[in-house]
Amino acid sequence: MSKRPYQHLPPLEHRPDGSPYRITPPQKRRASGLIRRECCNCEDGNCLALDDGDTCACPQMISFSVCCKWFRWAVLLLDRTLEAEIYRDRDLKRCAECGGVFVPKSNRGKYCPDCAARVHRRQKTESERKRRSAVDS
Repeated sequence: MSKRPYQHLPPLEHRPDGSPYRITPPQKRRASGLIRRECCNCEDGNCLALDDGDTCACPQMISFSVCCKWFRWAVLLLDRTLEAEIYRDRDLKRCAECGGVFVPKSNRGKYCPDCAARVHRRQKTESERKRRSAVDS
């Protein structure tokens, strides 16, 4: 039997009770889109890694649990927010500006990356405006 390309990947994590991590329907839709766009083993919804002559549907696209090593260790890392929603729901924060969910880079993170630049620019212009008005007085 030939060696599978995903054999070198670490094993999948499981919950403390031994069950696999579950995915909600909205997460499954996001994961399926990510698999279709980014997974090198997915072609027309079929898994090339499991293909042994017959076409085999991608198990991750039809399952509500994380069951594919390649998805877990290669594809899911591209969407850090989805990964955090599935595995580390305690580490997520809500953006103070837009209310979206994001993974903070530090414990002081208050804004998602999209809003952070906008808020920083707004705060900087307000600070400069205040500094210039204090000089004119």
